[in-house]
Amino acid sequence: MSDTRWSPQVTTPRSPDGEGGPADTGARWPLPEETFWSEATDPHGVPPGERTEPQPAVRAERPVITAPAAQPEAQPQPRPQQQAEQPPKRKRDPFLDNVKFILIALVPLGHSLVPTLSADSSRSLYIFIYTFHMPLFVLISGYLSRNFWNSNAKTNKLVDTFLVPYVIVEVGYAALRFALGQKWSLTIIDPAWLNWYLLALLFWRLSTPVWKRMKYPVPVSIAIYLFAGFSQISGDFSMDRFFGLLPFFVIGLVMQPEHFELLNRRWIKIVSVVTVLGAAAVAIYIAPKAPLGPFYYKNSYQDLDLSWYMGLGLRVGLLVCALAMCFAVLALVPRKETWYTDLGTRTLYCYLLHGIPVLIAKDQGWLEFPWLHGPLGVLAISFSSFALAIVLCLPETRTVFKWVLEPRLTWLYRRPSRS
Repeated sequence: MSDTRWSPQVTTPRSPDGEGGPADTGARWPLPEETFWSEATDPHGVPPGERTEPQPAVRAERPVITAPAAQPEAQPQPRPQQQAEQPPKRKRDPFLDNVKFILIALVPLGHSLVPTLSADSSRSLYIFIYTFHMPLFVLISGYLSRNFWNSNAKTNKLVDTFLVPYVIVEVGYAALRFALGQKWSLTIIDPAWLNWYLLALLFWRLSTPVWKRMKYPVPVSIAIYLFAGFSQISGDFSMDRFFGLLPFFVIGLVMQPEHFELLNRRWIKIVSVVTVLGAAAVAIYIAPKAPLGPFYYKNSYQDLDLSWYMGLGLRVGLLVCALAMCFAVLALVPRKETWYTDLGTRTLYCYLLHGIPVLIAKDQGWLEFPWLHGPLGVLAISFSSFALAIVLCLPETRTVFKWVLEPRLTWLYRRPSRS
């Protein structure tokens, strides 16, 4: 007969159903899988195995030994409370998933509008989207990279989620272009089209420890962003976009959950509505004469035919406008679970796969019909792109393409040492 308060002193017993004891967090090798732009370390969610409340340490006591006595029949020993019940895990906060789906839906829309940019309506929407959607994309990526180096699984994802899909997509799009009658072209160091983001995010995350150790990371990143305009930085390895969007990643890296809560105030939401409407009006006004180069955040002042002081002013203005729009969108996105919240957890598939139908549509001239060059065409392209984003974020799409875009390269890594 033993005291039921007794807890094991050194070893962790296994429960009859195969689950571990209180010291077993459930993390077995290979470590839990993460998805692109949806890190398990998201402060709005919970890493695998993390509990809602910290568990108190269980003080080990010496078992009470008593003399054996005759017992009529064996009685089942109750399990310790910590082993019998696991505290419920906190659910993912749907807010960031809502933001991610809205942003990813704008990506195929922006690419689909390119053949119709001769129309002012298409050009206005294009400028409006490109003012903020990639900066906010990068800002959220920075926010989700805050604890990126805290586990082996996240380090492994540098290869699994960036390098391997990057090579696969590069080869895939080169093959698609060749099948459509274009010349075979494959340059791994110069990312094609939408693939630049994988390499840029890889290098941003590699630089994370440097920014985390700096006293003033945001001013330093803005200074680098401004002075990068003096150099004609090559697009090899996405270095032009790396420097052009660097401040947004660093700002996201230093943001805390309470900063998002500040955006949830009513007066900020009212200001955000005014900001979005004002940005739309400005986009409509400047669309006929505004060049598109600055909105790609990669061209040098010389490439834009600007003097150094005009170039600096333009970059400062773009940074301010983009940040204002980023915070306005964050303030207006629903914070509760919506019908598209779950779709926001599979943004990788929409980002990497939407180029296939868009590239085919461009090659076949489906986006160049005369009726598409106008407000009606903008609505048609918008609805079609939105529907495409929904389809590519469905769980069925992930089931079909997971083996390509999220390979489990467990054979490539050493098993973590066990103490």
